[in-house]
Amino acid sequence: MNVNSPQDWPEPIVRVQSLSQTCIDSIPERYIKPPSDRPSPQLHADDANIPVIDLSGLYGDPDARASTLTQISQACNDWGFFQIVNHGVSHDLMDMARETWRQFFHLPSELKQQYANSPKTYEGYGSRLGVEKGAILDWSDYYFLHYLPLPLKNYSKWPTHPPSCREVCDEYGREGVKLCGRLMKVLSINLGLEEDFLQKSFGGEDIGACLRVNFYPKCPRPELTLGLSSHSDPGGMTLLLSDDQVPGLQVRKGDNWITVKPLPHAFIVNIGDQIQVVSNANYKSVEHRVVVNSNKERVSLAFFYNPKSNIPIGPAKELVKPDKPPLYTAMTFDEYRLFIRLRGPCGKSHVESLKSPR
Repeated sequence: MNVNSPQDWPEPIVRVQSLSQTCIDSIPERYIKPPSDRPSPQLHADDANIPVIDLSGLYGDPDARASTLTQISQACNDWGFFQIVNHGVSHDLMDMARETWRQFFHLPSELKQQYANSPKTYEGYGSRLGVEKGAILDWSDYYFLHYLPLPLKNYSKWPTHPPSCREVCDEYGREGVKLCGRLMKVLSINLGLEEDFLQKSFGGEDIGACLRVNFYPKCPRPELTLGLSSHSDPGGMTLLLSDDQVPGLQVRKGDNWITVKPLPHAFIVNIGDQIQVVSNANYKSVEHRVVVNSNKERVSLAFFYNPKSNIPIGPAKELVKPDKPPLYTAMTFDEYRLFIRLRGPCGKSHVESLKSPR
C-alpha cells in the first residue's frame, strides 16, 4: 500500500464543544447523518445488555476458572463485547483518569489548542476522524496519545494540565497493558492455542498501546447525529472505561442496536479487527457506535492494545483447516491503520476488504 499519510486536515477544524455552547435548537448540516444512520428508538432492546464477567474466577479453583473461561468464550462468540469486573485495576485510578480528562476538556480553548493534532499521527487534541473533504462529521472531540512502543511515547504531546494528567495517564497505561496481557492469554486458550500465542503473534513484549479519550458534548438534536459513527475497532483489543452516569455506547446485535448499560468500575472489552484476522474469524470484531445526549456530556477512555506495527498479521496456521481456509490476506498494522485513517469510521467494511479472493 503506497498511500502516504496526509499532513493536514482538508478543512479548518471546528471544536464540537464550542458548537455545543452556541447551538440552541439546531446543529450544523455537517453533523446531520443520513436517515439510515441516525439513532432510531425502535432499533434497540432496552432489556438486553452485553455479558458481565467476574474475572476473579480466573484465579479461583479449577471449576471457577473453567466456568470463567467458558463465559468469556461465549461472549466472544456471541457478542464480541463483554464487561469485566474484579479485573485488578484500582477503582480510584479509574475514577481519577476519567475525571482528569473531563477537567482537561473544560480548560480554556487556548490551552487545549496547544495540543491540536494533525492526520499525520492523530496524536493530540482532535475533532475529526478521516480526511475526506466535505465528509459528514461526528459530534465529538477527542485526545489521542501513544503508550507503546516506547519510541512513540512522546510526553510533549501529553497535556501538562491538569497537573496530575501525565502521572495518572502513565499509571493507567501500565495497568491497561497488564490487564490486556492477561486477557490475551485467555483468548489464546479459548481458541485452542498455547496461552502465549496471541501475544507472540502481536510481537511479544514489543506491542503497541494507545489511548483515545472521547468527549461527547451535549447536543441539541441528538436524534440527527452520532457521537461516533458505526465502526469496528482496527486494533487487537479495546478496554473501554465508559461514563457510568450517561449511557451512549451501542453494539450491533443482528439487526438491532443494543445500548450498553455500563457498570460502575467495569471495563468494557471488545475484540478488534486484528484478533478477527489472527483467529481466522473464529472471533469477530463487532460494529458499535455512540449516541449523544441533549442534557449531559459524556467522557470515555478507549485503551487500544495492538500488534507491533510492522509485522504482517494473518490467520494463525493452527486455525486454518481444509474446511476453513485462510480468510484474510496478511497486512501490517501500519498499513491497515493508514487505510482506516484515510477513510474514517465505516462499519465493518475495512476488515471485510482484507478477505482473500476466492
